[in-house]
Amino acid sequence: MMVIAFDFGTKNIGVAVGENILKKGKALNKLTVSNGAPNWNDIKCLLNIWKPRYIVVGLPLKMDGTKQNITKKAEQFANLLKRKFNTSVKLHDERLSTKEARSLIFEKYGFKALKKDKIHSTAAVIILESWFNQY
Repeated sequence: MMVIAFDFGTKNIGVAVGENILKKGKALNKLTVSNGAPNWNDIKCLLNIWKPRYIVVGLPLKMDGTKQNITKKAEQFANLLKRKFNTSVKLHDERLSTKEARSLIFEKYGFKALKKDKIHSTAAVIILESWFNQY
């Protein structure tokens, strides 16, 4: 079963795809958010190519598990995905995924790689693989 994961952000949205047999994700190109919204046609293309059974959206929570300002926006993004594409969308706790993504990129590619656009989609891979491991 194919699954796409999104690491929601107000400027960029990381994207990863994976399947449940190996429980591994692959980073795809990030999506850019303009005027508060992603390009829905880009998302439609991704869904048409990968045909996921589920979409997983990272839920940004504070360390104590409470919601923060961006949590509501991520929930709205997940609801729009569900309505626009009539698909199953799961929210998944993403605490520390960006920090872990930065650490992995630094270990593998060094300091200069942190300035590139890999962080968002690497965080999406972390969210996806964490979701696979829970279900």
